Amino acid sequence: MDCRSTLWGAKPDDKFSILHDAPQALDRTKSFHFTPGTEYSYSNVNFHVLGRILENVTGMSLAQILVERLFIPAGMASASLCPNTNGLPLPIVGYEGNANVGYFAATNRIEWAGDAGIAASLEDMIAYEQYLDHSFSDPDSPYATTSKQQHFRDGTPASYGYGLSRGERAGKTAISHGGALRGFRHERLHIPSERLSAVVLLNYEAPPNLFNDHILEKMLQYDEPKPQSITAAPQLTGDFLDSETQLYLELKIGEGVKPGTVSMNYGPGNTGATVKLTSETTAESPGTKLRLEGDMLHVERSDDNRIIQAKRIQPPADAAATLAASADVLGSYRCEEADSTFTVSGHDGVLHGAFDGFLGNGPIWLMRHLGQSVWALGNPRSLDSTPPGDWTVVFKRGEDGKSVEECTVGCWLARGLQYRKM
Repeated sequence: MDCRSTLWGAKPDDKFSILHDAPQALDRTKSFHFTPGTEYSYSNVNFHVLGRILENVTGMSLAQILVERLFIPAGMASASLCPNTNGLPLPIVGYEGNANVGYFAATNRIEWAGDAGIAASLEDMIAYEQYLDHSFSDPDSPYATTSKQQHFRDGTPASYGYGLSRGERAGKTAISHGGALRGFRHERLHIPSERLSAVVLLNYEAPPNLFNDHILEKMLQYDEPKPQSITAAPQLTGDFLDSETQLYLELKIGEGVKPGTVSMNYGPGNTGATVKLTSETTAESPGTKLRLEGDMLHVERSDDNRIIQAKRIQPPADAAATLAASADVLGSYRCEEADSTFTVSGHDGVLHGAFDGFLGNGPIWLMRHLGQSVWALGNPRSLDSTPPGDWTVVFKRGEDGKSVEECTVGCWLARGLQYRKM
């Protein structure tokens, strides 16, 4: 629901209530990205709904259920469900920022229950690991059941299921799950073959998987294979449009990218994935294979169980081209399905976009012209973490080929929304 909260006009520091806002958000979530069971995309809506089902069936609050069914049996003495992120138990404080701008306490005013909301200490997590270690030996236990390899409908192994990720870490099959809130990052990692677990709890915004990988590589004496000394072809860089999802995909080589690799930016928060070069125009890493043929980029993403066919977006020749492209896209657009209004404003080729909906009048975010009719709208902060990152906006002209009549707006977690010009 976090990405869609942007469409409904939420500001990063706004409140989001389980009682008042969540039901309205569910009412405005009406269609699927794909047929269930065929692909993968994270959805915290599902976990939120499961939490409400548990409460309706048992007649107990989710907090009571967790205490009775998990915290007490696991010996998690101080763990609790704290849905209101503005009232986390002291001295818990999370921090945003970096060394350049400084660090400051993160503001959270969102309520989670089912999809998040548990506050736990390191001692609680150690007790939890002991509990899970005992449970894993029982094939009928919930943890042993949910840890099994899951599959898509076509039989392809799935990297995610029942809230747990499966993949290779430090050369071993790993079961993991991460969590994030503004100012906090967490990852719990389990290597069944080694009976080894590692938990990283951070109260600032750094990737916890990097810490876990370092710990595992040291403990397992694992050396990451070095990338081959291959130089990428110059054309293996640029922006490409995924024809099915209407989302842009960015490839980067050179400065800031490890030698022998290409950075692929496609997914939640626009976080770049490092893919190792296998030739000048191909690359492969666990979960991803990519191949460039002319202006067509072919990407196999086993984690998502889909193949992407993306065509290169020809960048604007100069500022005059961007100015011309921006001249007739100004105005307001309406998406009835999402109950959202998108307004494009600006002048001299510099555009801004803003969304309005039942949560209010949203912030104005900067847009940048990727080329042709495709723009990226930056969304670096939101109610939750990770924020959507860039939204892809593809403007479409009418039959006369002149006037812009609609646009498609989307990000990895909220795709293919059709907005008609008002």
